[in-house]
Parts: sequence; structure tokens; C-alpha cells
Amino acid sequence: MIKTQSRTRFYHMISIINFLCFSSEVLGAIENVIQDVLKSLAQKKAPVLTLANRSDWRNIEFKDSVGLQMIPHCTTKQIRSDCPRSAPKFALMLKILSMIYKMVQSNTYATKRDIYYSDTLLFGSQSVVDNIINDISCMLKMPRRSLHILSTTKGFVAGNLSYTEEDGTKVNCTCSATAVTVPSNVQGIKNLISHAKFMLIVEKDATFQRLLDDDFCNKLSPCIMITGRGVPDLNTRLLVRKLWDSFQIPIFTLMDADPHGVEIMCIYKYGSVSMSFEAHHLTVPSIKWLGLLPSDLERLNIRKDVLIPFTKQDQNKLASIQKRPYIACQPMWKKELEIMATSKLKAEIQVLTSLSSDYLSRVYLPNKLQFGGWL
Repeated sequence: MIKTQSRTRFYHMISIINFLCFSSEVLGAIENVIQDVLKSLAQKKAPVLTLANRSDWRNIEFKDSVGLQMIPHCTTKQIRSDCPRSAPKFALMLKILSMIYKMVQSNTYATKRDIYYSDTLLFGSQSVVDNIINDISCMLKMPRRSLHILSTTKGFVAGNLSYTEEDGTKVNCTCSATAVTVPSNVQGIKNLISHAKFMLIVEKDATFQRLLDDDFCNKLSPCIMITGRGVPDLNTRLLVRKLWDSFQIPIFTLMDADPHGVEIMCIYKYGSVSMSFEAHHLTVPSIKWLGLLPSDLERLNIRKDVLIPFTKQDQNKLASIQKRPYIACQPMWKKELEIMATSKLKAEIQVLTSLSSDYLSRVYLPNKLQFGGWL
């Protein structure tokens, strides 16, 4: 009992030390920014904030072991305080820096929505706040969670997994008709336990729920299922990475056979351009493409009348993906994308119900997982 109490006190002390170190680092980085502003004012110069061009592919390099990451010496842009176009953003960045500084000092947290609703007239829209927070995170070279800003979570997790949240709440993600919401502070979860043999990332909530209803997590072998319900939010991506770091089990993706589904899979696997400065915390390059493969449509004799013709937007999206650096090192992916481009047809996962109502969980996934039908 005494040993247990001593161990608990020791871990508590370690967490306090870690908090103080991270806090000091964040506060110091913000103070440096403000000192530069004050120095410019003292010299009667208009203060500027220098930001990396996060959306510029010229600032991105691809590494097979990491994904898309920002190069060390990237091109930058200046947010000037004396320019009518950028002055409002300059002011908003200082405002949010001030809010972050206070939260870190007081060890309190806020979501991006909290920040927006603290002054909706000032910020104008949620997207303005989101963009500025990412710019600040990149400028300070600090992960967003170190800035005490939490993302609103939309993802779900289910299956053979249990963990303890930062506040001590124990969570058991037993696979049933309901799933557990991905935690808002993934960094804070601990005591992760799982006997899962693999992880399945599902693109859409409807497919995820159908697999839950079919008790897929327990039928074949123990597994963990995750969905970002479309384009994944930051917390869902962080959780996938944390589970990979913790368990080192195979991770498969189940996406629609269309450019949008491929794009979402690439975000999980290789990351996104806009968040490339955090690639090491967000990407899992070992992720495999399980389905729905364009080649599966012909192999399974899916009727043409249940497939969907490409739109111009689909064609543009696919052409953009085919040019990306990571496709060159994935010859089998390249072949699948060429099949899609030639057919100009796309399919949702639900197309498998044209074969039978439970084909996905009863036949398709078991066969794929048993016989290695992934790329």
C-alpha cells in the first residue's frame, strides 16, 4: 500500500514537472513574439509577424517514414500591422496569443469554439479562429494541445480498448451498438490496454455503425474500430497515432472507392499540407488500404447501374492526388487510381449491399483480412 502511494506521488510529481517545463516553454515563446513587437514600436517601425506558408507545396517534403512534413527553411509571409489587408489578422493573432498566455499561466483549457464564442463580432467566423490557431502553433513551433487549446471532437472509437482519461475517468470501448467519443485531450489519456489484433479506420459513420450492429469487432478477432466521420479532426488523427505508438498492430482503412475517400486515407497515412508542421505527431505511414478498392468493383462483378459517374470535381481531385509525391512510391495505389481514372466511376462502401445486406461484415472484410487483400 505504501509502495503504491509512493509510486502515485512520484508520477504526480513527474506530471507537475512536465507541465511546468512545457508551460515555461510556451510562455517564453509568446513573450519572445511580444518583445519583438515592442522592439519594433520602440524603433518607430510597424510590427510584423512572420508566418510559414503552410499551404504551399514548395514548403513540403515527403519522407516515407513520416509523410508530408514542412522543410526547415520554408518560404514565409508577413502579417503587417500597417497594411489595411493584414492589420486585422495581426490584431486577432495578438488577441489569441494573449488568451493562450492566460490559459497556460492558469492551467486552464478552451476549445476553438470557446475562443470564437468569447467574441463572435471580433472574430467574425469559426474558420478565422481555426486558421489563426494553426498559424500560431506553427509560428511558435508548439503543438496545439501545448497551447491549452482543445479541438471539438467528432470521431468515434469502439472495440477492444480501455484507457484512463486525464481526470481519472476509466473508459471501456467495448464493441456494442454505441461507440465512445474520441477524447478531447488525447495527450492526457493513459493506461491504454488492448488485445486487438488490428485496427480498422472507417471513413463514414453509417458504415461504422453498421459494423457495430453486426458485432464485427468480436466476430473475426478482437479489433479496434475508429471513424473520423469523414475528414478526420485533429483528435481522431492523434488517437490513431497514439494507438499505433502504444500497440504497433496493423492498421487498415475502409474508404469509399472515390477520390474523396482516397484523400481521407492519405490524411491518416501521410498527413495534410496545412498541418505538415505537426507530421511527427499525426501521421502513420504504415497504414494499409484495405478497401473499397477500385479493382474490387470488377472483381466482385458490381453492377454498373449502382456505380456513380465522376463529376468534374472528382476528376480534378483525382488528378491532384495522382501528382502527389507519395503516389510515386506506391505502385499498387497508382494502379488502383488509374483504374478509377479510366472508368470515371466511383462507389460508396454501401454498394456491397447490392450483393447481400451483410456482405461487408460477413464476406468482404473477413476474406480481405484472412487472405491479405490490402495495399
